[in-house]
Amino acid sequence: MLNNIFVVTILLSVLLAGFTGHMEALTQASMKSAKDAVELALGLVGVLALFLGLMRVAADGGLLRLLTRSLKPFLRTLFPTVPYDHPAMGAMIFNIASTILGLGNAATPFGIKAMIELDRLNGAKGTATDAMIVFLAINTAGFTLIPTTIIGLRASSGSADPAGILAPTWFASASATLVAITTAKLLARLPRFRATDPPLVAESKVAGQQEKIEATASQESSDQLTELELETAAENPTLSKTPVAAPRWRFLSVPLFSLFFLGAACLHIIRSLRTVPSGDLLRGMLSFWVLPALIASLLLFGWARGVKVYESLVEGAREGFRVAVRIIPNLVAILVMVGMFRASGGLDLLVRFAGPLTGRIGMPAEALPVGILRPLSGSGSLGLVAEILKSRGPDSFIGYMVSTIYGSTETTFYVLAVYFGAVGIKKTRHALPACLLADLAGLLAAVFIVNILFR
Repeated sequence: MLNNIFVVTILLSVLLAGFTGHMEALTQASMKSAKDAVELALGLVGVLALFLGLMRVAADGGLLRLLTRSLKPFLRTLFPTVPYDHPAMGAMIFNIASTILGLGNAATPFGIKAMIELDRLNGAKGTATDAMIVFLAINTAGFTLIPTTIIGLRASSGSADPAGILAPTWFASASATLVAITTAKLLARLPRFRATDPPLVAESKVAGQQEKIEATASQESSDQLTELELETAAENPTLSKTPVAAPRWRFLSVPLFSLFFLGAACLHIIRSLRTVPSGDLLRGMLSFWVLPALIASLLLFGWARGVKVYESLVEGAREGFRVAVRIIPNLVAILVMVGMFRASGGLDLLVRFAGPLTGRIGMPAEALPVGILRPLSGSGSLGLVAEILKSRGPDSFIGYMVSTIYGSTETTFYVLAVYFGAVGIKKTRHALPACLLADLAGLLAAVFIVNILFR
């Protein structure tokens, strides 16, 4: 389906640009979008390297195993085909937790790692599994406790209540998440998609690969391994270094660090309360304190468990560089498609025809471009929101509307391009319908709740 949408959109964009006289803009947009895609992928290299390295440290220390065991009943319901102690479970937990906390930079590397681990259970490489689709549907729903980007934009636009969209955003994104999971599960039962469900790789085969690699590693020194063997060992999720027995004083460093960090946070709050509004202080804490705390916690956990933290981090970082290169072609295709469609005037034409219909459900025509563009382009939709907030006011009805729409939906096509591109998925099965239906549910829920609260 994604293949057909891509081809039809490109052809339609060219024809529209020809009839409307936008061919020059179309040409420029296609080249600029291709350049932006590469720059975006290169910008992800450092982030991917860091967080996949942290994932490796967590895995070597056994943190992922502890997390997945505690969430075993919930995970088995969502992902019945994935063994509860598989590395994919831990990666998905970190991804979903990072998304909920609004740590976008951390969520993407964890999500890519989860897709790589899920693909190891895939018996038909290049075809999306049911577990992959459910995971992506949850990601595209994008439930976030504190949508810091849009709250910050509202604050900079002079809103008297920048965080006033929290409750409607929670309602809309929770609705999108529920629809995403339900749709992905129901579509998987249709005969068409059930027949294309890839078989699972036998666990015995994975265990056999682990024993073979461990036997090879014990017989030969590391400098005698070939480059291929080193790459296989680095990519195999079961080949985690067994932590050595760490000195007891390292375990004491965990509560000691936590105590000092909590003290620093309290001191910062006391100092800031005199000059910073409580709402801004809370957003600042969530934006700038949570991520460093996450990094420090993962490193401290591995160190206390006897993991060679630096070596594990470097090994995981290597995978980040390889993944960033793999996703470039997918990003180029998606961003060029979106850029050409916008430049051709197709988006404006779509709004002109759909505007009268959306007005009947309480959605102003000015808000429709945000709803349409949000699944396609995060920066493009943010620009539209900023323009509306500036011209109509952040605390106007339409200001609340576009803010809630932006905060409760996600850039679906970007997520699909990055996550599927990381593992070479070409047959997406019912992933796109499930994700787009979740976006539609989030959009309709945002319109409904804003009309209830702010009309």
